[in-house]
Amino acid sequence: MSLPFAERLNNVETSAIRELFKLLGKPGIISFAGGFPDAALFDVAGLSEAVNQALREEPGAALQYGATEGHNPLREQLAQFMVSKGAQGVAPTDLIVTTGSQQALDLLGKTLVDPGSKVIVEGPTFLATIQCFRLYGADLVSAPIDGDGVQVDRLEELIQTHRPKFVYLIPTFGNPSGATLSLARRKRVLELAVQYQTLIVEDDPYGDLYFDAPPPPSLLALSAEVPGSRDWLVHCGSLSKVLSPGLRLGWMIGPAELLTRATMCKQFSDAHTSTLAQATAARYLAAGHMPARLAQARQVYGQRARIMGEALRQDLGDAIDFVPPGGGLFVWARLTGAGGKLADGLTFGRQAIAQGVAFVPGAPFYCSQPDLSTLRLSFATADEASIREGVARLARALA
Repeated sequence: MSLPFAERLNNVETSAIRELFKLLGKPGIISFAGGFPDAALFDVAGLSEAVNQALREEPGAALQYGATEGHNPLREQLAQFMVSKGAQGVAPTDLIVTTGSQQALDLLGKTLVDPGSKVIVEGPTFLATIQCFRLYGADLVSAPIDGDGVQVDRLEELIQTHRPKFVYLIPTFGNPSGATLSLARRKRVLELAVQYQTLIVEDDPYGDLYFDAPPPPSLLALSAEVPGSRDWLVHCGSLSKVLSPGLRLGWMIGPAELLTRATMCKQFSDAHTSTLAQATAARYLAAGHMPARLAQARQVYGQRARIMGEALRQDLGDAIDFVPPGGGLFVWARLTGAGGKLADGLTFGRQAIAQGVAFVPGAPFYCSQPDLSTLRLSFATADEASIREGVARLARALA
């Protein structure tokens, strides 16, 4: 029996990361694979207080159907949150609440992508982005990156050649690359948006998770310095990495016409994001808990990133190359083949599983011409002892 599935499903495959999780049931395995925040860092007490307050003070609003655009108290808090980070002039009506920032990507696909539409993404980029946009028939074009983010000269050439529907970037602590777009390049990206009237999508789930010095301002914050760029900019944010992914709360800021159509499509998808989750987050943010939560996460993740970097240098030496991340959840590495050792991430991944440690090979993060020597390691959910032991197992797998 063969069901008449939509042809667009032929354009996508299941997530390499989700498939990898099926291999992780082996007792004692150490996982560097997921992009999850550490559950031990969740502010259970603060969230319990917030949800109880919401149910006590506004049970009708918290448990009833709500506006598709989002629960207004949360929209107000998110607008204030963005203003506190330098994005001046953001009003509650300038954003819609989404069911995680991944829904924002889905809404962009629904509202902007036709079969054959050109969309420029970084190479490498967030795996779910590749899958989402391809599901709607996008023809993805890869823009090269380096340690300072997307190479803007090459990006301009690609915009000139392909005239894309939009350009999708993760400018700050990218997934999987960990790269942060430099200030000069950020301004140039905004100038290109205006010059070529090309929509830029800024996905920013990690920007608050810096370890030492804060990153450059977001494209949204910098748009005030480049006249006209705000008209060609979409900013997607998320509470998943900084508060709780279980709440499934994100937001999208963009031109009014786009938000109107995205809201219409969201009505068809889920009517609205959970009102209880929104009311909880609104209370939590209003109570002023977020700064302490972020400070703790920065300290913990920063220490784990340093330990992983030290262990990789010590145990794998010149067989691996990477740039220590300044924030986020990932180390993006490349096998060098030095000393005749393995230089293929896929094969290394299988050998690592046999040694009791898991990571994600880098190839699936490319929409074309993958670098097979790459791999992504997450330090977020492993404690310091597990990181050291896991890297020792990687060294044995590479021997």
